[in-house]
Formats: sequence, C-alpha cells, structure tokens
Amino acid sequence: MSTLPDVFTDPEDSQLVADAKKDKPEDHKFSYTERDVILYNLGIGATAKDLQWTYESHEEFAALPTFGVIPQFAASSGISLGWLPNFNPAKLLHGEQYLAIRSPIPTEGNFVNETRLLEVLDKGKAASVTTIVYTKDLATGNIIFENQITVFIRGAGGFGGKRSGKDRGAATAVNTPPKRQPDTVIEEKTSPSQAALYRLSGDYNPLHIDPGFAAIGGFDQPILHGLCFMGIAGKHVLQSFGAYKDIKVRFSGVVFPGETLVTEMWKVGDKVIFSTKTKERGKTVLAAAAVTLVDTDTMAKL
Repeated sequence: MSTLPDVFTDPEDSQLVADAKKDKPEDHKFSYTERDVILYNLGIGATAKDLQWTYESHEEFAALPTFGVIPQFAASSGISLGWLPNFNPAKLLHGEQYLAIRSPIPTEGNFVNETRLLEVLDKGKAASVTTIVYTKDLATGNIIFENQITVFIRGAGGFGGKRSGKDRGAATAVNTPPKRQPDTVIEEKTSPSQAALYRLSGDYNPLHIDPGFAAIGGFDQPILHGLCFMGIAGKHVLQSFGAYKDIKVRFSGVVFPGETLVTEMWKVGDKVIFSTKTKERGKTVLAAAAVTLVDTDTMAKL
C-alpha cells in the first residue's frame, strides 16, 4: 500500500511555502454508484447509442477513463491557499491537470483521497501551486487514481523561493505536436446544456451556470468546465487509439456550451499527443496535451 509523504520538502522553498506544506490536509472520503458513472459519461458527451457508457446492464459497462478526476475534486479544491500573499479566489485559474489511472476503474466504489501540496512556484506577479492527490480504495488501500492539479493565482506572487518546477515526467511533459498533419481528427458539438449537466458530477461553481456570476468574471455567458472538455477530448483519444494509463492537459482557453470541439491527434511512440480547439472561434483550449497508451499496437474501434 503506497501513501504520500507527510511533506514534499524542497530546499529551494521559501519559509512561507515550507510552512504551508506542513499543513497536512485531512483525508477525504468519496463514494459513488453506477448512476454517478452514467451521469459523468453523459456529462462528457456519451449518448444513448454508447450503451457501454450509459447502460449499467451492458456487458462492457464502464466509466470513461477521465472519471478519475471526479473522486478527488472536493479534496483538491478544498485545500487552503489563504497563506499566499494577496490571495483572491476570483483570480485563480486552473492551469494544468494530470491523471494517472493506476488500477481498473470500478463502476461503483468507496474511496479515500490523500492530498498534499506538491510544488509551489513564485512566478513574480503570480503563484503556481500544484497539488497531488492519491485516490485509494477504502477497503484495500490500492491506489486507483493519481491526480496532479496545477492552479495559477494572479497577483499572489513575490513570496520568494522556486521560480521553475521540476521535471515530473508525463505530468509536466511539453507534448509539442509533430510538424505534420494529425493522424486523426474528431469534431464534437457540445450541448448548450453541457455545463448544466456536467456540474452534477460535483463542480457546482456558479461560473458555469449563473450568467450574473460569469459576468463578474468577465464572460458574456457561463463557460464550460475545463475538466468537462478535457473529458470530451479524452473520449476522442480513447475512441481513436484505445485505452490509456495517463492523460495530461494544459487549459489554454475557454469553451462556451454549444460550441464545437475539434481534437487533433498524433501518435508518437506509446503516446498520443493532442490539441483541442473550438471550431467556431478557432481558439486552442487544450494544449501541451498527451496520453500514454496501454496497448500501443491496437487501434481501438469503440
């Protein structure tokens, strides 16, 4: 049974960061049923025709792999950042997400999440904070998922310490697309109600449903959850190349519910590098993105 260390010490950390890392969050339990799996799958674009993702009695019923971001969400989003100078939650941006699928995903389960501050960078005018979460089976202690979540907080820099992060392998890979045409492209139009549906999987931020709140954030209308369009793109990769054991993305733009997502994919060794943009505005919304395939010799037709 693997456990996270109590503290991820780093000699380059400022005293402020070193002290913050010592504040060990409490473990967070999470339980779910087949209904939650179906709701998540629908939230990232599965349809009634995709019975393996929407019908619990189908012989191949399964959670889509990016379901792994759901059990940890409350644990990682609940970590305190009030120790940062000039911290303002309204200036927090979700920068990157890395998900490793360590064990087969059960269609119902009782989990516990271990959460720690992994890395904090002083970017001058902003702070970059990476949290790591191990999601474990409550009964066996087996790790099911590992998530690394990086957020940027504008106006919260200047506290000293590290400015550049360490190489953490797939979690920090640059994933530059090859200079050739993509091997596969999938387009998918999101629903105007996509965010209203996806929020039922646990992210109730009013930015994604309340026009008034979205306006305060500078948007003409509510925006789609980043983890939602990450899941949609992850579905595109799964449909094109088969199962993967990890996925990493950088959130580089916003998506409005109802827009069309275009995912371009390049197979490079055991990885599929991908990029996602909105068709209507041509705006790249997922960059530096890739998965590591489980079986590099199979092109799945799911």
